[in-house]
Amino acid sequence: MPDHKHRILLAKPGLDGHDKGVRLVAMALRDAGIEVIYLGLRQSVDDIVNAAIQEDVDFIGLSILSGVHLRVADKVLKKMKELSIGDWPLVIGGIIPPQDVMKLKDMGVAAIFPVGSAFQEITAWIERYPVSKNNLEDVNNG
Repeated sequence: MPDHKHRILLAKPGLDGHDKGVRLVAMALRDAGIEVIYLGLRQSVDDIVNAAIQEDVDFIGLSILSGVHLRVADKVLKKMKELSIGDWPLVIGGIIPPQDVMKLKDMGVAAIFPVGSAFQEITAWIERYPVSKNNLEDVNNG
C-alpha cells in the first residue's frame, strides 16, 4: 500500500509522570508525516492495547522512565498476544540500561530508543519498517 501513512500510538504506562520527551517525539513524528495518537500519562496495559486495536495503529510506542521497562514490556506483549495482535511492533523509549536492550529484543520488542536517541533515527526506523500487521478486520473476525 504505497499511500499508507504510518500510524503510531504513544503512551506512558504506569505511574511515570514525566512526558516532555514523549511529547517531543510525538511532534517530531507528526512533522515527519507519521500519524500519532498520544494517550498521555498513567495508562494501563489494557488501555494501551485496547486503544491500539481501536485506532488500528501500525505500531505501539511506550515511553518508560521509571525503570520498569522489562516488566511493562512483558505485560504489554502478553496482552497483545492474548488479543491476537502479537505481530504488531512494540517500540520502547526512555531510560533503558544497555544491558536490558537485548533482553527487550529477545522478549519481542521491535525497537528500543534510549534517552538521547535522535528524532531522525526514530522517524527513519518507523518509515523503513515494513508494516505487515493484520488488518483490523482480521483481528476482529479471528
